[in-house]
Amino acid sequence: MAILNKIRQKTVVLILVIALALFAFILSSLFDNKDALFNKSPNVVATINGKDISREAFMARVEAQNNPNATQTQIMNQVYNAEVREAVMQSQFDKLGLTVGREQMRDLLKTNLASSPQFFNADGVFDENVLNNYIANLKETSPIAYRQWIDYENQVSNGALQQNYINMVKAATTATLAEGALSHKLEGDKVDIKYVYVPFTTIADSTVTVSKSEINAYIKENKAKYDVEASRNLQYVKFEEVASVEDENVIQTELIKLIQNREEYVDGKNQMVAGFAEMNAENVEAYVNANSDAEIKYQDKFVYKSSLPRALQDSISNLNVGNVYGPYKDGQTFKITKLLEKRQLADSIQSSHILIPFVGSQAATAETTKTKEEAKATADSIFKLVKNNKTKYAEVANEINTDGSKGKDGSIGWTRLTTYNPLGFDPDFANFLFFNDKGSIDVVLTKFGYHIIRIDDKKNVDTAYKVATIERKIEPSVKTEDEIFRNASNFEVALDGKDFLDVAKENNLKVNPVTSVKELDENIPGVGAERPIVRWAFEEDTKVGNTKRFETKDGYVIVQVTAKNEAGLMNVEDASVTALPEIRKQKKAKMIKDRVSATTLEDFAAAENQQVRTALAINMKNPTVSGVGLEPIVVGHAFGLNEGETSGLITGTKGVFMVQPTKKTPAVELENYQSFANQVSSEKLNAVNTRLYNALKEAADIEDNRAKTVQ
Repeated sequence: MAILNKIRQKTVVLILVIALALFAFILSSLFDNKDALFNKSPNVVATINGKDISREAFMARVEAQNNPNATQTQIMNQVYNAEVREAVMQSQFDKLGLTVGREQMRDLLKTNLASSPQFFNADGVFDENVLNNYIANLKETSPIAYRQWIDYENQVSNGALQQNYINMVKAATTATLAEGALSHKLEGDKVDIKYVYVPFTTIADSTVTVSKSEINAYIKENKAKYDVEASRNLQYVKFEEVASVEDENVIQTELIKLIQNREEYVDGKNQMVAGFAEMNAENVEAYVNANSDAEIKYQDKFVYKSSLPRALQDSISNLNVGNVYGPYKDGQTFKITKLLEKRQLADSIQSSHILIPFVGSQAATAETTKTKEEAKATADSIFKLVKNNKTKYAEVANEINTDGSKGKDGSIGWTRLTTYNPLGFDPDFANFLFFNDKGSIDVVLTKFGYHIIRIDDKKNVDTAYKVATIERKIEPSVKTEDEIFRNASNFEVALDGKDFLDVAKENNLKVNPVTSVKELDENIPGVGAERPIVRWAFEEDTKVGNTKRFETKDGYVIVQVTAKNEAGLMNVEDASVTALPEIRKQKKAKMIKDRVSATTLEDFAAAENQQVRTALAINMKNPTVSGVGLEPIVVGHAFGLNEGETSGLITGTKGVFMVQPTKKTPAVELENYQSFANQVSSEKLNAVNTRLYNALKEAADIEDNRAKTVQ
């Protein structure tokens, strides 16, 4: 009871202690999560001109993309760029009150869908009622498809608004006659000069010292040039999962076993099973398909030597039919190849056909009524009629064919052996073309129906080969993979407290440096698309010197962070690449000017062991000095001098100059400068197309939170 009384007496103190503890806990959570502290929702991917893009809406748009060749990061970047563009442009539309009305939207859809057959009526003409029914049906039966349709309408609407906006800007983008006159003057005013040029290269870089403080001062003077995003510098070693020599030998041994006859236990007794070498031709396809790693297995087709693997090309002509060549290495596979047949075949065959489809054939339409037997009878009847009559053949083909050969006398053009693919071109049709002579004509059954095929021409005859190939991928064994994993783990353990470069050198491993990795980058040079590495490098807890092992598609990499560069001005080391040459130029220019007191071209040339040169017909539109290159400052000085007047020493792009105009020719005065004004106007209009959006984007208020929300 005494204890309870004491607790009651200290109630206020206890409440204060508990409150302070809770307050400290909340503060700790806030500082652990700065986004929460500064009211940045983890659900907002970006904010553009005050408009939030939610994570849910963003990811829904990402999931709707259909691009199997792009990585997830690439798709996210594409969607982000599209969202930014739409938001930036929408803010302009809102300011101007630009919208797309219902009637305009209908007109846009009519224009965009005018050639889409699914919106045609019975007369083959675009019908708005068909479109309305289609949209209504989507809304009732397929919410997902209807959402996609709404997205499509939004794309059409945004496209129209953007074009309207661009057209409005273009309408206000014109050039005056004064601008036309100036353009004419810049191009038409000419000056001939004499000059002396002392290249910066006459002074060796090694004689010009540049301090870090000078580089730092140069960076501050050129802030716009050296303002950079946050980045990380890394270095890594790779442990690639590559097959060992032992692994390759095992693969070759397995292929050799497939070639040879072998004993197998079948139906309760041991039996000899024919290997690849002695196998009958009719069993080859199943054998290849059962034992080959190739995505495309056996193909029943002829190929020329040039289409065979390079390792096989020199030996194929020496093989007899039935012989097996290999194992041989072809890229990242080992192969064995059996020669099944060789013939003299034309590479190019020109042919024509007349097609009679039947119900169930692939060329059948809703109007097809003939059975297979009826189609065969019709084909035989037509064959007798056109066999020896080309004119009749053309008439019938144009009358009854419904494919691309209609109106072309049945011609299907040239078929090439080198590009023939049995998966895309009917094999029965192809076999008739390849294995019959020019002028041959006959009835041929294919999956499309009955054809009356005629071979019109053949050319480029050469030896062709039919081969069957079993391939095995060269991959590391489990034993090799385990060894590579151990090596990576041992290296990681050895790094504890030691220098990364020293440990790599001890283990004879190559260290790969990577600089300027940005927070939203995906690709690590030499490794590939590895966002986990980039995310780790930018985590708050990751310090300079930290290392981590990552599993990649090819094995493992051990990565170390070597520098953390925060957003703002570039550090001296990275800026030196571009800053040093510019600072050296400035110092070299001063060195040349300080050592020269000459005031004439001849004295300057003599003092610097150079020559007095000439350049003719220089203009300000293309300020190029012949023998040197683009020198706008030098040319500007030349136009500012009178004829015969000598300049002082001028610091140019490539060296120090002294110039003297010898002749100044003004542009011919014109009565009207409209043509030049039109040219300037055209240049401005082209700039609208290429620079308008970038200017709007640069002026926009964009907060990019992708790194913290989706990437």
